[in-house]
Amino acid sequence: MSTSDSRIWFITGSSQGLGRALLEEVLASGERAVATLRKPTVLAPLVEKYASSQLLVVPLDVTDEAQIVAAFEATKKHFGRLDVVVNNAGYGLEGEIEDTPEAEARKQIEVLFWGPVRITKEAIKFLRDVNPPGYGGRVLNISSVGGYSSNPTLAFYSAGKFALEAFTEAFTKEMLPEWNIKGLIIEPGGFETEWGGSSMIHVPIHPRYQGPTSPGLAFRKMREASHQYGGGGIGDPNKGGKVLMQIASMPNPPLRIQLGTDSLMLVRNKALKTVRDGETFEEISHSTNKDGIDKDQILGMIKEANV
Repeated sequence: MSTSDSRIWFITGSSQGLGRALLEEVLASGERAVATLRKPTVLAPLVEKYASSQLLVVPLDVTDEAQIVAAFEATKKHFGRLDVVVNNAGYGLEGEIEDTPEAEARKQIEVLFWGPVRITKEAIKFLRDVNPPGYGGRVLNISSVGGYSSNPTLAFYSAGKFALEAFTEAFTKEMLPEWNIKGLIIEPGGFETEWGGSSMIHVPIHPRYQGPTSPGLAFRKMREASHQYGGGGIGDPNKGGKVLMQIASMPNPPLRIQLGTDSLMLVRNKALKTVRDGETFEEISHSTNKDGIDKDQILGMIKEANV
């Protein structure tokens, strides 16, 4: 595939980690990219290596709505088309709920949820109205295993990712088939990146949570111990970048895809437990129906609707 007819990617958080790995894989494969990040100078080596016809670097803070609009306008002017949008920008916030400042929690949600929401809204308009009719495109929202299963000290990180997953599910169901716009939730496990290090804010442990029975303290120690794998995870970001390119090429992708054995098993275990709990306490669930409601009929209707 020549550069002139290759896919065009719009990637947020492309300065490091999985976003940087994806960007480098996209460029090495001969495809084109709009790389967005807060400090464009970080990508100077790539700007020197690749022609402007293949790489456009745009400053973007995902909490700045004006910059988001400007980034898509720059994409339209430079490439005139867009194939894949990847909402990857983010960071971690570690701390017990009780002691995490509300301002920090709100900032976390702003970056992990509202940023991708605004970008997705602009992406929908671009993929539907700027691209040729029916051409469509993909929106890959990078969530986390923490967007499906939360843990002590990561309440607000998971809250942002849970919200992103719910938003993505609703967004995909709202798209008209003829627009050919598909959304995906990507749930990485631990990767060898800056997440947990320079890409995480650590709130000091509250004295009441420092006891030997503290779940939060135990989780912190476990996460610190995991750094023996490098960056706190078993995942290779370069392999992750390659896989994201494969996922974006799937004609009929699933709503969710886990990256990493750890993510796969944690998501699977929670999903299976949810099903088991539902079966165990099924009668309690049915007991709140109004008199005269046929539960089997309702179950059949929901199954037929495939929602």
